Amino acid sequence: MSVHIVGAGLAGLAAACQLTELGHHVVLYEAAPQAGGRARSYYDKQLGCRIDNGNHLLLSGNISTLAYLHRIGARRALSGPSEPVFPFRDLGTGEAWTLRLNKGGFPWWMFHPGRRVPGTGLRHYLALLKLRRAGPQDRVAPLLRGAGPLYTKLLEPLAISALNTMPDVAAAAPLAAVLAETIERGGYAALPRWARLGLSETFIDPAIAWLRARGADIRLGERVSKLPHGQVVILAVPPWVAAELLPGLRVPDAFESICNLHFRAQMDPGETGFWGLIGGLAEWVFVRPDVISVTISAANRYLDMEPEEMAARVWAELSRSFGLPPEIPPVRVLWEKRATILASPEQNAKRPGTLGAGHGNVMLAGDWTATGLPGTIEGAIRSGNAAAMALVNPA
Repeated sequence: MSVHIVGAGLAGLAAACQLTELGHHVVLYEAAPQAGGRARSYYDKQLGCRIDNGNHLLLSGNISTLAYLHRIGARRALSGPSEPVFPFRDLGTGEAWTLRLNKGGFPWWMFHPGRRVPGTGLRHYLALLKLRRAGPQDRVAPLLRGAGPLYTKLLEPLAISALNTMPDVAAAAPLAAVLAETIERGGYAALPRWARLGLSETFIDPAIAWLRARGADIRLGERVSKLPHGQVVILAVPPWVAAELLPGLRVPDAFESICNLHFRAQMDPGETGFWGLIGGLAEWVFVRPDVISVTISAANRYLDMEPEEMAARVWAELSRSFGLPPEIPPVRVLWEKRATILASPEQNAKRPGTLGAGHGNVMLAGDWTATGLPGTIEGAIRSGNAAAMALVNPA
């Protein structure tokens, strides 16, 4: 069959690749002049180099993402350490530690004080059992705050970055799903991974080339304002666009932003090339050859802050913690105002399934659909795969 896919972000690309491999003809529409959506790279004239519009840390347990990269021939475009290690810095106290998981399924690392979160004992990790039993109305902070230093030094920053929502608002079930597929399966499923060259070079450009080589019709810079009549369609667009194209469709309507700062500077990448940060504005820092990239999740709380102030405060934190020069280097501050849906129980209840459109041959895809995961690359790709298979194997 011929399938029209609206949206060439990761959800749309995943659906297109899945259908193309199964022998179907794909027509892929994208309103922007380039594919990728929120996962793309570009040349920044101010910095004089290519940067990503955001930072994305993957884990080796993200099997849908790894399968997608393998399909398009880009599996080796990921970088990361050979061991499941996660270095952290407390920007307030200057304390540094590294979480060192073991690769096997049984968490031996919990029994070794030098490998677990400082100040924690085995009793603190029982909080993970509470997370497993989280219901749809449970929120992260009320459920886990009793875990003491494990919460403040690991679970809280992990929840903010994974859910892009503050823990007192965020639903606990999506965080439980993330941990169940990664850390709880053992360190072999928790190896940190990120795009070595850039998001476009890793996730987007190889997919476009792969699709074109197999006869897909890719139409960049072509906005769809009305669905093709009588055609099989996958809507892989943001929720507000889907609601415009399908009147009456119930979609999430509250969102959280992400702020990324790219400094044209160099620093020692350390053991892994990234750090988790607590106690300050910055939350994750990634070291590229000529760029230091910082991510601030759940950034709605900082929307009133001017970019210059944001850059100055973040650089001061990095300078103090990593011994960098005090002068602020050239910087680009990027805000993604509607980066993900607000991961609250109320918004999760509005996430439609793949068949949620109820409009005949129209399927839905996107990290905002009911994937069971928060708004992540893994969730986006999984949703695209599900939409494609729903067309191929209708219920």
